Amino acid sequence: MPPQTGLGAVSFETAFEQIITPTSDDIDMLGHVNNVSYVRWVEDTAVAHWYHVATPEIEAKYVFVLLRHEIDYRDQILPGETAIARTWLGRAKGPRFERFVDIRKPGTARFSSFSRLDWCMLDVTTRKPQRVDARILDLFQVPG
Repeated sequence: MPPQTGLGAVSFETAFEQIITPTSDDIDMLGHVNNVSYVRWVEDTAVAHWYHVATPEIEAKYVFVLLRHEIDYRDQILPGETAIARTWLGRAKGPRFERFVDIRKPGTARFSSFSRLDWCMLDVTTRKPQRVDARILDLFQVPG
């Protein structure tokens, strides 16, 4: 995998990536990764992207909280398999920032799970919504 910058992540091809290795705790009674693990991986990947790109000053000032999460499941991940989680950013509108997360086994054309999320940017101190402005868009090198 090429070194990750996390910058300009606006599509599957330009996404921020991380490898996922399921543990025995991720496997359910059907012998594959439980849906709850996918939800956790989606959040972990989104948060990893934020911390990879955000400066300490921005991290100290803003936090994102999840408002909406849509997830589709298509292909199971079995014990011993790995996956690649890719995340990229969509539109920003007011305090909301759209994000996508695709989780699939390496080399496959079909996703194991695909998520569309709406995050809300909050001021860490006041916990009030803050507009996703040019500072954040420029930081991630994405259009508004």
